[in-house]
Formats: sequence, structure tokens, C-alpha cells
Amino acid sequence: MKESAKASPKTAVLSLAQLLAEQPAAPPPGWIDPGLLPPSGILFVGGEPKVGKSLLVANLALALAAGKDRAGFTIPAPRRVLVCQFELPTPQFVARLATIRRSLGAAADQNLLVDTRAGGNLLSAPQGLNHFLNAARQAAAEVIVLDPLYSTHDQDENDTRSMAALCQSLLRLRDASKAALIVVHHVRKSIGREEIGSAFRGSSALHAVGDSYLLLTRPSAHLAATVELRFQFRYAAASEPRLLQLDPQTLCFSAAGAAPARTAVARKKVDQEHVTQALTGLGRQARYNQLRQQVMEQAECSKRTAQLAIGEACRQGLIVQVDGQYRLPL
Repeated sequence: MKESAKASPKTAVLSLAQLLAEQPAAPPPGWIDPGLLPPSGILFVGGEPKVGKSLLVANLALALAAGKDRAGFTIPAPRRVLVCQFELPTPQFVARLATIRRSLGAAADQNLLVDTRAGGNLLSAPQGLNHFLNAARQAAAEVIVLDPLYSTHDQDENDTRSMAALCQSLLRLRDASKAALIVVHHVRKSIGREEIGSAFRGSSALHAVGDSYLLLTRPSAHLAATVELRFQFRYAAASEPRLLQLDPQTLCFSAAGAAPARTAVARKKVDQEHVTQALTGLGRQARYNQLRQQVMEQAECSKRTAQLAIGEACRQGLIVQVDGQYRLPL
């Protein structure tokens, strides 16, 4: 008797008609709206030290677990949330959650779970990644909070290659757990007023995996607000900046209106002659940092503007680079 033919594996190559038939008529709603956390998305939350990143994320985690709106964000439905935090001892973290919980009641109690053994496990190591995956499965997590990212790895955050490898671990965690990720991360020491996603340390690697970025900054002193939020989304137009007020008694954030519009500052124009004159003033040959500083002083411009001017002068052949030195062409 002939063996029955084995069923051929399902093809991975589909026509547009097949894709349209398989996909929902409308994209699923976000888990934090408007657009902050899409299903299976990765949200990076950042800001300078002590600005309130972890406290805001704790507010959002409880709101997600309870399915209740918070701080001007819409939470369409309750979600199973696993918190992996590395900064506070567990008793202190539980005390923080208990304070915020008073405004929600018991709605989040069964859906919010805490990995009490997260410390010491590294996403950058197979054993550590397996720990987080097992914790996510045990919690049946739909959302995983990692706070902060630097405690989950031993890589150099200034090295693009190392950060790219870490981001691959984040993707493996997301894909294997089928959960969305909220990742608390630090920003660079000096950032521009309009920077958001690019403000995070290791930004070039993070841009490859992040779906949304939330940056916390301190507002102007005359504003009655605790923090200003700025947004950047991969798949949608970003929300306008907004203000939040923190109640120090309840540790709860509440919406405090839209952030005032910023006055655009005209960028100082740097002519190519500034670059060649700067190089001449340095003896017709100089290293990059020397040339950039000379252009900044001569043209009274920012570091970024000087960098762009040097790059354009090279493209136009007004200056050349040889053995790490910039000089005028022969």
C-alpha cells in the first residue's frame, strides 16, 4: 500500500489578494492610544536622570493592567503586564505600586505581575534571555516592562555594533513572547530641543527596532507642570507635545494641557569660505576636531552646523582629507 502523500508546508509567498483576505479590515487598536504602544510594538521611554521615567512607566503599567485611562492616554482594554525592574528593592517597588494603586482600586491586581528575580539576568546572554522568556510565559504577559535597559546587558552603549546585538535580543524576546515591550532607557548628555528618538543612547541601533519613542523633559519654570512629553512614532504622525502634573501624595500623573509651541530658531548659515578660511588660519592643515572648533569660533555657529559645513566643503572639493588630516587641495 502506497504511503499517503505528506501535506506540503504552507507557502510563505502570498499574493496581494491572499494577504488582503487574511488581514483584518482595519488595523487593531493600539494598547496605549493615541499610537503610543501598538500591539507587539516596542516603546522606548527616556529622559534625563530623576525626571520621572520609571514613575510614569509604573503609572502606565498599572493603567494597562486595569484597562483604565491614565495621564491623558487611552487604554482600550486590560492587559497582562510583566514588570522587570532593576533599580528599587522589591519592598520599595511594591510600596510605590501600592500608592499608585489607591486611585485604581483592585482592577489591576490580577493582571500586573512583577519578576522579583530579574536582577542579574542579562538579555545579552542566552541564559538571561531564557529567564525573561520563561517569566513572560509564566505571566502570560501581553506587555513586558524593562526598567532600565542598561541593567539588562553588559554591552558598550556607545558602540553601534554592541547595541545592534542587544536590539536583536529585544526582538527575540518580543517575538518569542508575542508581547509588546516598554523599555526605559537613558538619553545622551547633550541633546537638541527637537531631538526625540535620536536623543537615546545607541540611537542608530534603537531606530531599527523601536516603534515609538516617548521623551520626558523638564518644562519651563513658569509652567504649572512636572514634565513635558515629546513623541516620535514609526508608523504614524506623532502626537503634539503635552504636559503632565505629578501628585506627590498619590504618585499619579494627570494631564496638564498641551505644551506651548516652541519658537523656531533660525540656523546660523555657514559659507564654505568659513571652512577654507578656518583651515588657512590653522596653517592649511588640521585634524577634524581642530577644524570644527575653528569653524565654530569663526562663524559663531553650533557644533552640528560646523560639522555639516565641513562635510559639504569636502563634497565640493574645497578641502580634502588625507591620513586623518584636513587640508586645502594642492
